[in-house]
Amino acid sequence: MATIYDIARQVGVSAGTVSRALSRPEKVLPATRKRIEQAAAALGYVPNAVARTLKTQRSGRILITVPDIANPFFAQILQGAEDAAQAAGYAVLLGDTQHQPEREERYAQMLPRNEADGMIVLGHRLPPTARDIVRQLGATAPVVNGCEFDPALGIPSVHIDNAAAARTAMEHLYGLGHERIAVVGGPPDNPLHQQRLEGARAAARARGRLRLLTIVPGDFSVESGHAAAGKLLGHASAPTAAFCFSDQMALGVLAACRDLGVRVPEDFSIVGFDDLASSRYLTPPLTTISQPMRDIGVRAVNLLLAIIEAADVPHQQTLDFSLMLRGSTAAPRA
Repeated sequence: MATIYDIARQVGVSAGTVSRALSRPEKVLPATRKRIEQAAAALGYVPNAVARTLKTQRSGRILITVPDIANPFFAQILQGAEDAAQAAGYAVLLGDTQHQPEREERYAQMLPRNEADGMIVLGHRLPPTARDIVRQLGATAPVVNGCEFDPALGIPSVHIDNAAAARTAMEHLYGLGHERIAVVGGPPDNPLHQQRLEGARAAARARGRLRLLTIVPGDFSVESGHAAAGKLLGHASAPTAAFCFSDQMALGVLAACRDLGVRVPEDFSIVGFDDLASSRYLTPPLTTISQPMRDIGVRAVNLLLAIIEAADVPHQQTLDFSLMLRGSTAAPRA
């Protein structure tokens, strides 16, 4: 069966232009529209029923799925998304998937039932129904990723450069004089973990310290950070600093240091990632990578609405990050 991509290749235009010509012809120049219509007829193109429903019927709602609503990282993203949706006259449907693929799929099925006009995925997986819609509609599919950017998904995304951010955090620790550094990471299959580990290793390699880099897995939670610290501390060759891939895990490491009588930053330095609101109120305040969580939510909604309205916007948006220097890092003891 012919697709809009086949038509686009034959006419020499983008898939988005083909989609607009077939669903909103007034948005395309008459000559271009005529060539597209002729190519569609010649190829035997038949519009998909799901695609037609998504394009012609509007519910006034957008769906946002979050892997773990209890994680404070997502709070500011959701706040920004809600504000942007309300400003555009849309309501937000929130789905807490709890990292469960079957829950992700149940929420995605709301799209072909016309219960939502589009979907923002804050996790790193696309459920089967969402994958089918992306396959059918290509760049015009109303499915957007926020935060956990994975190029393999093939959908528009709003994110930061996680590898560059991790390298910045590591370079800060190396600049203070730390040589033995531990990385407290996330689940191995998570793209955030993979990208941040890539940046951490690049910094270690550039300093000739890759063999001294220790990697301990976690799951971005306080509990996993606490458990990781128990494995790292208390022996002669222990690292002198830890770079945690989330502020939550950094909080767990900080608590373990307190339990073990390890002073921060006099004996051990800690860097987090995210810059949660609570991080500046810890004792000591946490040095961390700050990413614009609220802006990610705003941009993700605006990107989704632009796709729904067939507007031309950049489909991959990389936002700035910054290193927040606070009291949890210092030069190692002589």
